[in-house]
Amino acid sequence: MQIKVTLDEKGMVPDRYAKYADAAHLYQGCPTTSFPFEVEGVPQDARSLAVTFTDYDSIPVCGFTWIHWVAAGIDACYAKGGRIAFPEDASNAGAFGMVQGKNSSASRLVGSSDPLLTCRYNGPQPPDATHVYTLRVYALDVMPQLAEGFWANELVHVLRGHVIDWAEANLPARS
Repeated sequence: MQIKVTLDEKGMVPDRYAKYADAAHLYQGCPTTSFPFEVEGVPQDARSLAVTFTDYDSIPVCGFTWIHWVAAGIDACYAKGGRIAFPEDASNAGAFGMVQGKNSSASRLVGSSDPLLTCRYNGPQPPDATHVYTLRVYALDVMPQLAEGFWANELVHVLRGHVIDWAEANLPARS
């Protein structure tokens, strides 16, 4: 599989989906409009897809990998000819019937309880320097039975033994 994301002229996640988003793309000061991307080469025998978007560069800043988005239960039938295009704002729209899990804003260290912040895409907001964000898409041989608001570790348990293929894109975003 291969992920295709259109970056800005400097090779970064476009501002609209990150720290410098305009007011129309922010919710309570957080960028919540997910960026569009495509996945090619989805295996024909895949039953579902799952998506994670994480920041490993956050470890020196906060002590752990920051989870920006986690989604599962995306029916692979939407991958026509092995290709699926996630539209802009797929997270808020719940595109393809996705079930979304909690991001790091749900951590008791952050303390948010608003599901529009804790169970959706939270765009990059690197506080100290440019960070590289990891977008992964997994093709699974099962349709996971996860409820809205699941924790990322629950998805990890589902992935074990059920990943047919996966792809990764590393996307920088400016501080």
